[in-house]
Amino acid sequence: MNGFKIFVDISGVIICIVLFLLYRSNYITKYIWVLFWVGFSLGLIWEIPLCLIPAPFPPALSTFSIMISASFWDGGFFLLGYLFVILICKEPYFDKVNIRELSVLLIYSQICSLIVEMLAIAGGGWEYPVTPWNPLLFKFLGGNITLGPQLIWFIAPIAFYFIALKLKPRFVELENKEL
Repeated sequence: MNGFKIFVDISGVIICIVLFLLYRSNYITKYIWVLFWVGFSLGLIWEIPLCLIPAPFPPALSTFSIMISASFWDGGFFLLGYLFVILICKEPYFDKVNIRELSVLLIYSQICSLIVEMLAIAGGGWEYPVTPWNPLLFKFLGGNITLGPQLIWFIAPIAFYFIALKLKPRFVELENKEL
């Protein structure tokens, strides 16, 4: 396993631990903690096939560790998108469909996806093959930046947004009961 993948593994676990400690210390709400796990779960939807398809059978432990830690990163990326919505948009947040909130998530996710793919290539982490279903967008340091990750990070924030909208009333009601 290369150094970049080791970094992703260790930092992914650290992201999860830090968020858990923030939640247990009441620095983040239960709603935000649950949104992290929503993002993690959405990440698993693409991390599992992206990690397992090219892996030999049976997959090595390192395949599973990168799959899980990358999903922790995905959960963190979704929370950063949530933070950008709060910083850029007006209250109330995630109460009803708001095109500005969704636009912030989509723009952020596209930029984030490109940065992650470029860092992966620069760090020797991974590179997705160019195929008819994953065409080349551009070359970066001799590596391929492809359409697939950009499409994933276009669709996934939409799912995250609508799940966040659906969940929020439950947590507002729960928080009101706890007061």
